[in-house]
Amino acid sequence: MAGRNDTVVTEFFLTAFPEHPEWGLPLFLVFLSFYLLTLLGNTGMVILIRVDGRLHTPMYFFLGHLSFVDICYSSVTVPQMLAMLLERGAVLSYTRCAAQFFLFTFFASIDCYLLAIMAYDRYVAVCRPLLYVTVMTEKARWGLLAAAYAAGFSSAFVRTVTAFTLSFCGTNEIDFIFCDLPPLLKLTCGDSYTQEVVIIVFAIFVMPLCVLVILVSYVFIIVAIMRIPSAGGRAKTFSTCASHLTAVSLFFGTLIFMYLRGNSGQSSEEDRAVSVLYTVVTPMLNPFIYSLRNKEVKEAVVKALSRSKSRGRP
Repeated sequence: MAGRNDTVVTEFFLTAFPEHPEWGLPLFLVFLSFYLLTLLGNTGMVILIRVDGRLHTPMYFFLGHLSFVDICYSSVTVPQMLAMLLERGAVLSYTRCAAQFFLFTFFASIDCYLLAIMAYDRYVAVCRPLLYVTVMTEKARWGLLAAAYAAGFSSAFVRTVTAFTLSFCGTNEIDFIFCDLPPLLKLTCGDSYTQEVVIIVFAIFVMPLCVLVILVSYVFIIVAIMRIPSAGGRAKTFSTCASHLTAVSLFFGTLIFMYLRGNSGQSSEEDRAVSVLYTVVTPMLNPFIYSLRNKEVKEAVVKALSRSKSRGRP
């Protein structure tokens, strides 16, 4: 599939773990089970939040939308990756690669913004409890959600247009599981300095900005928790933030490792392993993190299961 050095690329050939072709079927079965768990867990979370009145709060409003975005985010890449594992590669047209890059960037950006909004929500709940109801109104929640979608669309649109105005030549083989920015930049030829600066500037408005909001929010939260006199009160307050903090660490940790490091000397196998974490594993784990570490969600799950059992009795 590789052309000469002066050949203009019109399609891309994606490969998945070509060094280990014997891994194809085992990885297909593993990732298929992960994807099914992602769909089941996140869909269940969305339904649970909608049907249980105790979960009709701002925090669960954002969690429900985070679960929906995780379904979309994972579905952009995983089905194609499964096909690649069976067929030992996949050919993507220029347009299809650009569309996948846009959708992945769009939903990943929304995920970042929602996690930052949820950190702000926890800040208001812990540090300004008397103002929580007046700050996190239904209008404010929908406004923050709309802003997340608008910012995600703007970032994804600009980054996609900028990335795909680059000149790609030579080999068209992407040693990666989907059309993502780091492997695409390796195929560029000619002067790409201006486009890369634009991509980096808009990236700053997503990942570093969201991380900053989260860090500042949790600094204030930790200070507020330390002022609580009883150990039991501190533990109870921190438990309301623990699941979100776990999800944030898992999601941003893998993204930062992938994107905020230099391109030279990177291992393609290492890159693919990291990409599997943030495209397959993280969306699967999020509903379980929030279920296992959240009292209200666990009670809602138990209630829903007991209700279904009672309906099944003659």
